[in-house]
Amino acid sequence: MASFSFGAGNARKLASIPLYAMGRLVTAVVPRADGEWVFGCGAGIGDGALALWQRAALDGTPAVWLVGSERERADAAARGIPVVAKNSFAGFWRTARARVIVVTHGFGDVNRYAVSGGFVAQLWHGIPLKRIGLDSPATLRPPRVFGPGRIPGAALVSRLLARMYRAATRDIDLIPAASHLVRGRLESAFGLADARIRVVGEPRVDVLTGGDPASRRSTARETIAAITGAIGDDERLVLYAPTWRDGAVDPAVPSAADWQAIVDVLEAHDAVLLVRSHPLGAGRYAPPVSTDRVRALGSDLVADVTPVLPGLDVLVTDYSSLAYDSALVPLPVVFLAPDLEEYAHDRGFYGTYDDVAGPDPARDWVAAAAQLDAVLGDRGERDRRTARARALSERVHAFHDGQATERVYRAIRSAASPTDHPTRGHR
Repeated sequence: MASFSFGAGNARKLASIPLYAMGRLVTAVVPRADGEWVFGCGAGIGDGALALWQRAALDGTPAVWLVGSERERADAAARGIPVVAKNSFAGFWRTARARVIVVTHGFGDVNRYAVSGGFVAQLWHGIPLKRIGLDSPATLRPPRVFGPGRIPGAALVSRLLARMYRAATRDIDLIPAASHLVRGRLESAFGLADARIRVVGEPRVDVLTGGDPASRRSTARETIAAITGAIGDDERLVLYAPTWRDGAVDPAVPSAADWQAIVDVLEAHDAVLLVRSHPLGAGRYAPPVSTDRVRALGSDLVADVTPVLPGLDVLVTDYSSLAYDSALVPLPVVFLAPDLEEYAHDRGFYGTYDDVAGPDPARDWVAAAAQLDAVLGDRGERDRRTARARALSERVHAFHDGQATERVYRAIRSAASPTDHPTRGHR
């Protein structure tokens, strides 16, 4: 399973300083082509970038998707999306020439060395519960070398990384926010002025509010069945989706006894558990006995899980932004937080964890299985948790109309006009 840590990523950033400098020199003299866009997404061909691509394509916007793997290239080809390898010279050149640059995770979604001077729309990839960016100490974590010890001058390195991060975020021109509450979090995390963060909704979740609920659920279950195997009409689907722990193993990977408790609940309620570990995380999720009640739904099978959320019946997660996304369905959630105190200390939360999870998060799989048993077997408990999800959605989502992509597209078209930015790259 793929793994990534901030320390390793920051080591690569420090080593690439000359390339960043070269890129800024090139983009300072290379004119950007009016109307041309480039797209990229750290999760593959999906997320808000795909929603915005589809809207831009309706207008015939000249655009290309920058890919980093054969899987992305194949997925793009299946959708008829033209691609360029982002780390090639062609990827550098297309990024350097594009008027609009669309990303969802970071500048590495496209060619990171050619971003300066373009109109950057950073769509982000979820409402943050855990602290991110400048609000999180993990973002500025120095690389580790020679075993567990830190490099000499770690504090100095962290300050240098902070300056690099702030300099990079100044290249962001627009971040869409789901609500004014979320806007405040993004403003703090990215160190940006309020004007660059627009409360217009998130394109990535339009799929959860557009059309009618019955159609969304039917389409989602058909998608899941095509990937994981046949699903009975009355079978309930439970998704387990832990968040990323900076490359560390998920502390909630079930033991043999945990698996038995989980499978017992699933069999009692004719349910299937779909396991989606974080694409940058680590851990092994395999029951010790063969069972059709537990199936994989990893990022290798579904790059973007958001469209299948309406097909689910329960979500089990810890600190993932899926809790906010699934609230739009709305789904009852069982929160499993075995390392709550440690995680709160190392990463921190916006607000308190209780604000989202309520007062009763499970601390191990025995408790989580018991709560799942109650949600699947007790209509009152299911309704209580669904109501909690609906209330959470009202707090963090200002729009429920499926039109966020249209608002973001119009905002970009309005703000990215070359007449509005006659000397792009001046920052």
